[in-house]
Amino acid sequence: MILLQKAEVDNKTVITEFVLLGFGKVPELQTLLFLVFLVIYVATMVGNILIIILVVADQHLHTPMYFFLGNLSCVETCYSSILLPQMLTSLLTGDRTISISRCIAQFYWFALLACTECYLLAAMSYDRYLAICKPLRYSVLMNGRSCLWLAAGSWLWAFVASTTTVCLMSQLTFCGPGEIDHFFCDLNPLIKRACHGTELITRLSFILTSIGVPFPFLLTLASYVCIISTILRIPSATGKQKAFSTCSSHLTVVTLFYGTITIVYILPDTDTLRDLNKVFSVFYTVLTPLANPLIYSLRNKEVRQALRKITCKLMVLKGI
Repeated sequence: MILLQKAEVDNKTVITEFVLLGFGKVPELQTLLFLVFLVIYVATMVGNILIIILVVADQHLHTPMYFFLGNLSCVETCYSSILLPQMLTSLLTGDRTISISRCIAQFYWFALLACTECYLLAAMSYDRYLAICKPLRYSVLMNGRSCLWLAAGSWLWAFVASTTTVCLMSQLTFCGPGEIDHFFCDLNPLIKRACHGTELITRLSFILTSIGVPFPFLLTLASYVCIISTILRIPSATGKQKAFSTCSSHLTVVTLFYGTITIVYILPDTDTLRDLNKVFSVFYTVLTPLANPLIYSLRNKEVRQALRKITCKLMVLKGI
C-alpha cells in the first residue's frame, strides 16, 4: 500500500512509494513467470560471467574484439542484476511497492548501463569495420590505447548523461496516483508522476537523448554499410563467408537490441499498446543480456575453443 504524506502540493497528495504493476494483470501466471525469469537470470549471470572469465584467462582472446566483448558482458551482468531481482521478488511475494529513492536508483543504473551498451556496440562495430575494410591498418588504428579510450569514453559519457538526469530527478516531488504500469522504473513514467517542475528535466533528457543515442546507432549503421559493401566485393564465396563470420555474432546482438528498443520507444503510450510495450521491453532488458553469451559462445569458434580448454583443465585438476 502506498504511504501518503499529509503535505499537499497544488492539491495533490505527495507519495513516498511507487507500485510497479509489472505483470500483475495475469495473477494466474505469477508462479510460471517467476520460474521463467529465474532461469533466465541464472543463465544470464552464468553465461556473461563465463565470457568475462574466458576473455581474461585465455591469451588468444586478448584482442580488441574480445576486450569489448568482456566489457559488454560486464554491462549485461550488472544490467540483469539491476532489473531482475526486483521483478523476481514482486512475482514471488506479490509486493510490488518500491520506495522513490530505490526507484530513482534503479533508473540511474539502468540508464547508465543501457547508454554504455549502445556505445560499446558502436565500438565493436567500428572494430569490425577496421578489421574487414582496413585490414592493413587494423593493428595500428585499433591498438591497446585506442581500445581503452573507446571503452572509457563509453562509460564516461553514460555516467555524465545518467548522473545529470538523476540529479535533476532527485529534486522532484512525486504525487499520486503512485502506480507505474511497468516492471521497472523508466524515465517517462517517473516524470509523469512528478507534481511539478518537470520542464527542465524533460528538455535536458531530450537533448541528451538526441545527442547520445543517434550517434552510436548511426556509427554502427555506417560501419555495417561499409562492411557489407566490402564483403560483397570479395570475389570468392569462401572469402565472403569468412569475412561475414567475423561480425555475424555482433550483428545479431545489434539487431536484437536496437530492433526491440526502437519498437518500445516508437509505440504510442496508450492503454491498448502498453502491454505490448512491456513485452518488447522484456526483449531488450531481459533477453538481450541472455542472448549475448549464447550467440557469442555458439557462433564463435575462438570462444568455443577457449571454453573447451578451460573445461579440459578443470577436468585434469579434478582427476576426471
